[in-house]
Amino acid sequence: MDIKKEKSKSFWAGFLTGAASIGLLITICAVGAIIGQARLYSSVAGNNPFSNELSEFFGYTLPQQQTQQSSSVDGGKLITDDIVKKSDEIYDIIEQAFLFEDDIDRDKIEEAIYDGIFSALGDKYSVYYTKEEFADYLSESEGIYYGIGAYVQIDDATKYPLLTEVFEGSPAEKAGLRSGDIIVAADGTDLNGMELSAAVALIKGPENTNVVLTVHREGVENFDVTATRGKVVIPTVTHEMLENNIGYIKLREFDDITYSQYCEAYQDLKDQGMKSLIIDLRNNPGGNLSTVVDICGEIVPAGVITYTVDKYGNREDFKSDGKNEIDIPLVVLVNGYSASASELMTGAIRDYNKGTIIGTNTFGKGIVQRLLYLSDESGIKITTERYYTPNGECIHGVGIKPDIEIEFDSDLYYSDAAIDNQLQKAIDYLNGK
Repeated sequence: MDIKKEKSKSFWAGFLTGAASIGLLITICAVGAIIGQARLYSSVAGNNPFSNELSEFFGYTLPQQQTQQSSSVDGGKLITDDIVKKSDEIYDIIEQAFLFEDDIDRDKIEEAIYDGIFSALGDKYSVYYTKEEFADYLSESEGIYYGIGAYVQIDDATKYPLLTEVFEGSPAEKAGLRSGDIIVAADGTDLNGMELSAAVALIKGPENTNVVLTVHREGVENFDVTATRGKVVIPTVTHEMLENNIGYIKLREFDDITYSQYCEAYQDLKDQGMKSLIIDLRNNPGGNLSTVVDICGEIVPAGVITYTVDKYGNREDFKSDGKNEIDIPLVVLVNGYSASASELMTGAIRDYNKGTIIGTNTFGKGIVQRLLYLSDESGIKITTERYYTPNGECIHGVGIKPDIEIEFDSDLYYSDAAIDNQLQKAIDYLNGK
């Protein structure tokens, strides 16, 4: 009895040590893909803690007002003596009475405590990551992965993973998966209500291994698809010249390399005689703040592109010098999965009247997360600021309403005609101008 009591005390002492020590080895400010969207692949590139798919502000320190406070709730310790006593009592009972004693995993219990702290915040964008999860999260921008090649997020209505984009030539496309498919199960495991990272972990995996996905598609009975995981290389920018010298640029997300890819695409279209431009931000979950600011600097006039405000009222402006302001007609395509940094870009173009927005209402994520290493190289993602459009609007929970609203016609797109009716609307609009 006394030995078990000492074991439980040592467990909670270890938890207290881990919970109290936050080491700011590096921080990353993120407007990006934090709508609960993830890539369905696992990284095989080098683990570089100084790069990820989000915005990078190195040397960041917590606001002065915050550092002067204790790491506490209501002025006291988060883990009080009463909590420690009660936790010891619960763990002692578990060790004495729990039927499946061999299944007790102290590490999992500890990780669940950290998860619970963030779960209790009621903010789906604030998350705790284990060391392994954080390393994987940070390394995903290296560009080469193994998986099925799709973007996924948790569908609010069904609580199942939803494919928001399937990459051309990917294992997912070869298996017949489509954007809009809901993944009900992976290898027989029901995915309902799972955290996104847990669901994705069941779908991604090593090269040349198979995963059986149970798929729900509107108007069709649930069916199984076998996808063979493979190497996935992600182009963040694609472009082509459409009829009547209308340039088309698709931005899938805002990674470190996206700005240079955008500039190359824009210059190529310009060299071909581009007279107007369509920028497609549909299904773009966001990404690197500095990247979207740089791209906006190639479009909008001199002035504020966006600004952020933290809980203390501290404001930071991100500006364009106006030297490369676009001078041709522009259309921006958006939908309900255009989120965060893509909404930031849409808002700046709208507020400066530099383009016409076509599609459906955007997602509505107007808050910023920062990524912080903890002392044991695990990490957290925590909401720290709101961001605003140049005219001072925070679009969080609201999104951006297009100038011209038109729903995507999936039946037409997947028919023999294969017509993207939203893109066609943009083409017709520019031809009319």
